[in-house]
Amino acid sequence: MTTILPILKQSPQRESYDADKGELISTISFTEQKPPLGVLVDNGGGGLWGRLKKSNVDPDSVATQPSVFDDPFTCEIYRPPLQYENAHRFDPDARWTWREEKFLVRKIDWRVMLWAGIMFFALDLDRNNISQANTDNFLTDLRMTTNDYNLGNSLFRIAFLIAELPSQLVSKRVGPDVWIPAQMVVWSVVALCQFWLNGRASFLLTRFLLGFLQGGFIPDVVLYLSYFYTKTELPIRLGFFWVSNYIAVIVSAFLATGILKLDGVGGHAGWRYLFLIEGAGTLLVGICSFFLLPPGPTQTKAWYRPKGWFTEREEIILVNRILRDDPSKSDMHNRQGLSVPAIWKALRDWRMWPLYILGLTHMIPVGPPQNYLTLSLRNLGFNTTQSNLLTIPSSVLGLLMLLFCVYLSEIIDSRVFATIILQLWALPLLIALYTFNSQTSQWVYYAVVTLITGFPYVHPIQVGWASRNSYSVRTRTISASVYNMFVQAGAVVYANIYRTKDAPLYKHGNRALIAICSMNIVLYILTYFFYKHLNKRRDRIWSSWSKERQQEYLETTKDEGNQRLDFRFAY
Repeated sequence: MTTILPILKQSPQRESYDADKGELISTISFTEQKPPLGVLVDNGGGGLWGRLKKSNVDPDSVATQPSVFDDPFTCEIYRPPLQYENAHRFDPDARWTWREEKFLVRKIDWRVMLWAGIMFFALDLDRNNISQANTDNFLTDLRMTTNDYNLGNSLFRIAFLIAELPSQLVSKRVGPDVWIPAQMVVWSVVALCQFWLNGRASFLLTRFLLGFLQGGFIPDVVLYLSYFYTKTELPIRLGFFWVSNYIAVIVSAFLATGILKLDGVGGHAGWRYLFLIEGAGTLLVGICSFFLLPPGPTQTKAWYRPKGWFTEREEIILVNRILRDDPSKSDMHNRQGLSVPAIWKALRDWRMWPLYILGLTHMIPVGPPQNYLTLSLRNLGFNTTQSNLLTIPSSVLGLLMLLFCVYLSEIIDSRVFATIILQLWALPLLIALYTFNSQTSQWVYYAVVTLITGFPYVHPIQVGWASRNSYSVRTRTISASVYNMFVQAGAVVYANIYRTKDAPLYKHGNRALIAICSMNIVLYILTYFFYKHLNKRRDRIWSSWSKERQQEYLETTKDEGNQRLDFRFAY
């Protein structure tokens, strides 16, 4: 994302006569009195320290980067309002070193990012342990079919989708530091209550409730993390955030292997203990989260944490580095709700529609093989323990591919080229899967399905992409929810592609997946040229204006968010 702003010339040095001293004295302008800024460092990828090494910057030199706050004219335009919760730490003259900034980023990583990953780990245990339950005769015990299982997954996704936007509205009103733990506590109770499932109706009800209660978690956490990280740092952190997804799959496979051995204890099936124990673990994490999530970087003090996490200087650095990177983050405070007109305006933003469409379709080619991995392994003749352990290689591969894609997107500074990889990866494998027949070796089938389900997970990149292109906090809050709603809608679609009558090879389903994958490749290419065209058009308009016209626009424009002519889209 690029913001083009006018650079006003410094006022020249002037001389005036001091009558008391009887001599000429020199006076300098406001801008010349400001402390010097740091050397401009490339905002490309590689992390903070990697960028410093690439730029040969002394870690003890000034890190403060040029921004709109360095000019008195634009400083007043973008100055944080008094109601912004961090306004008391805003200081356009603040300067700090790269070493200080690196130390604080690592501090945030350990205190905020690590716990966010633990919470996501708990979420994935509760929403994905149904795959492990499937290896323990879950469907048979509840007298259900594959179609019932599909319906349950669809209800989960629909409820997840419905909850996205309302959850974001509540989160903006009460604060994500309160709403995220509250969601976790409530859904964990539902999750552990699956111990008492007794048939199709109770299964469908709990799947719907879990989806509804978990729906707002991810966009709420993404919003919360944006309070602490810059737009360059956030995509990498989101990548590690989703790493916990894969870690949960790997760990849950081992947990399930042990927990399912409780089969028969107390006269209950092993899968019942799986839901009970993992739900109780999430309940504990949810309760702890009430005490471990501060409202923001300047609000870390509490009765149980009287000294807080940061010193006054550290708070000044945290606030000003965030605002220098993205002045729009002061548009709203962290307890400010959204109005209905603001929501409707964000929903009508056609500039975000290409990303919403990609959110809908990008996971469809790999979703069904992933959902049916454990069932497919059982159908191939593997037992419960073998089926759970054989899911681990695909999770390890997916984890590595996720980190590779996130890092690649920052290194090449291109979202399209880093996200289209998923479709290029899946297409030849789906074609191979389509050619299989009943005589195909079970190990060949397993190898191909493992490669498909170990796909490059580009969702974190697209979440960061949507956040970046929505620009302001006001629109970012809504766009994150809308994007995730489209992702869940896509999950509803792919949950119904593999049908019982098409088993076990799912020829019709795989043919549909190949067609959708091919379509997605075209969609990514069109998205690239769409945003490139918008940027070029704005460049032409902006460069044709005089400096005075640009200044007048910045001062008087009613354009907001990504509608501003000085905003540039990432692609």
